[in-house]
Amino acid sequence: MKHPLGRRDFIGGLIAGGLSLGLMEKLLAMSKLPPGQSIYSLRGKVYVDGVMANIHTPVTARSTIRTGPSSEIVFAVGGDAFTVRENSQLKLKGKTSKTVELLRVLTGAVLAVYARGPKKQIRTSTATIGIRGTATYIESEANRSYVCTCYGEAILTSLADSSISETVRTRHHESPRYIENIPGGGTRIVKAPVINHTDAELSLLESLVGRIPPFEEDDSYGAY
Repeated sequence: MKHPLGRRDFIGGLIAGGLSLGLMEKLLAMSKLPPGQSIYSLRGKVYVDGVMANIHTPVTARSTIRTGPSSEIVFAVGGDAFTVRENSQLKLKGKTSKTVELLRVLTGAVLAVYARGPKKQIRTSTATIGIRGTATYIESEANRSYVCTCYGEAILTSLADSSISETVRTRHHESPRYIENIPGGGTRIVKAPVINHTDAELSLLESLVGRIPPFEEDDSYGAY
């Protein structure tokens, strides 16, 4: 649910919502990850390129990340940062080890923020999403994908039928969508609620790559 909070109330609201003061202070004070370090945090069973990861495991723009039950990883590659939820598989592709050009969310859920620059493409079970310098939350299921363009612009296109497409331009989570395969054939793009991700998580990801999200610069945004 959206709350009409200004920036002065934002931190208090996050703490009241369950984020500890210590973590909030750490988040706000944080800049970039230490040189050479990709992973900010991980818990449970997380595999990078088929090997169980630890905090020092490198992640590149050509890595595959897989998480088990009750597991999660938060990491950065170049100017992009990601949270991969439990029971998820994410495959990254890029011409260099530091520049992600394609993300394949094979299963599960991924929250991500992206640097401005060349366009990137996200592929899920049912959609392709063209983005540039934005933030997205994706859930990929067998016959349905959830896409929230948290801020910025994205072009959502059915993987099965490229004629079914929608361009969304959002300021603050205004246009979440489901891209669904219809039983018996066909695809549709329909409105969806904001689910399973928060502004606090976006702030953390942006901080890992030395940025702040737009809602922290403007009291008129409110908070999720």
